[in-house]
Amino acid sequence: MSKTLIAFFSASGTTAKTAGQIAKAAENADIFEIKPVTPYTDADLKWTNPFARCNKEKISKKDVPISGKIENISEYDLILIGFPIWYYGAPNIIQTFLKQYDFSGKKLALFATSGGSDISKTADKLKPYLSDTAGIAGAKLFKQDETDKDIADWLKSL
Repeated sequence: MSKTLIAFFSASGTTAKTAGQIAKAAENADIFEIKPVTPYTDADLKWTNPFARCNKEKISKKDVPISGKIENISEYDLILIGFPIWYYGAPNIIQTFLKQYDFSGKKLALFATSGGSDISKTADKLKPYLSDTAGIAGAKLFKQDETDKDIADWLKSL
């Protein structure tokens, strides 16, 4: 029997809401929130400040330590990975997450939320962090007005 995992990072709650909608539509999917060891503050996320944590992490390409771990990643066939788009890509915490697990033979799909950026180049930017046998089945940017049907249709397409 196929098992699905929804793993997501949410800085402000928007991606968490979308992950919840996807979990509801996916039926019986497990959910894991990717949380940094040091939570982000509002000041950390103020991207207009060049010295904000989000900017320093992105520029330095630093790993972001994660709190918690998925003990049974081998049980999942489909893994949906969600995040907000930062600078036309995934936040560094997603790269850290991908480095922590062996996704060989897994089907992965990306979903993201954004106020203005797209997701078109994100899959290519994340491929170096995956084994050659892990495939990214698709990537979807969700807007705040997505319907349950939109989400269900995307899941079926995977």
